Amino acid sequence: MKELDELFENNRAWSQRIRAADPQFFARLSRQQQPRYLWIGCADSRVPANEIVDLAPGELFVHRNVGNVVVHTDLNCLSVMQFAVDLLRVEHIIVCGHYGCSGVATALANRRVGLADNWLRHIQDVQAKHAPLLAGIADGEARIDRLCELNVIEQVANVCQTTIVRDAWDRGQELVVHGWIYGLKDGLVRDLKTTVANPGEASAAYQAALALL
Repeated sequence: MKELDELFENNRAWSQRIRAADPQFFARLSRQQQPRYLWIGCADSRVPANEIVDLAPGELFVHRNVGNVVVHTDLNCLSVMQFAVDLLRVEHIIVCGHYGCSGVATALANRRVGLADNWLRHIQDVQAKHAPLLAGIADGEARIDRLCELNVIEQVANVCQTTIVRDAWDRGQELVVHGWIYGLKDGLVRDLKTTVANPGEASAAYQAALALL
């Protein structure tokens, strides 16, 4: 099956279903995109951004990478953020991790996997920063999930420190940064209570989120 015929068939069936329900859907979609949200999530195939928040194509601008990490030198992520904030004028940036993240588990176990070890080093930095908290969790799965939560909180802080978000706030643009986590076992998204709408809130939101863990 060199040509992946099944996927083309799936695409045709999907397109037909959409057009049957809304004949003008693709015509409207092709003319513009006006998403209100930027989603920064994990590349895990079990976490489809649009589906888990039940938004249609065109309603969610998405960047995904292993472990939903925001690095200040990652031009890919920063370019997506700049496009979303400056050009599309999104109102919300959502950093969403998920429980049972294999990237987080690999980083926590210090397991070598290849080139990705360099990327996962950022999650290991989060682990090192919160080592006393993590050391107090005896259950291995619970420890992974707590690091998943801590990683989201740290990445929200990183988003808030980017020049892109800082410049938007300086010019009075309404932009709110959120930290969420998704449960693979129940399909539910949880708010980690690290929501920041201006630079003055960033430190307090960070500390408040940590206090709830």
